[in-house]
Amino acid sequence: MYSLKTNSSFDSAHFLAGYEGKCRNLHGHRWTVEVEVGGEKLMQDGQTRGMVVDFGDLKKDLREKTEEMDHCLIMEKGTLKEKTMEALEEEQFRIIELPMRPTAENLAKYFYEYMADKGYQVLRTTVYETPTNAATYMA
Repeated sequence: MYSLKTNSSFDSAHFLAGYEGKCRNLHGHRWTVEVEVGGEKLMQDGQTRGMVVDFGDLKKDLREKTEEMDHCLIMEKGTLKEKTMEALEEEQFRIIELPMRPTAENLAKYFYEYMADKGYQVLRTTVYETPTNAATYMA
């Protein structure tokens, strides 16, 4: 099996509703997402001959999602009071509401599924909250 890796980074805040530790407050990270894809065979024809996938396509597809998540607040839908949401929206804050708590673990699965939906044979995704703290998802 062949495997290829690429990564992309973005800066954003997240909010972990119900968490009682230091990270209970809204806080930000320099997130790095690493995606590893694979394949048993290399392409046989055209400009991608000898490749599992074109690195340019792989990087573009990952960057598309990380750029969408750059400089925003990532949160679980329904975890802030309605008045708080109204105030944030009135201030024109960019908010991404997800159907799950935005932990590194859940984001690793989120990116895995996103890249799989793009047609890649994803082996694993790793999401770094910091240079030394990461979560990995593999199906």
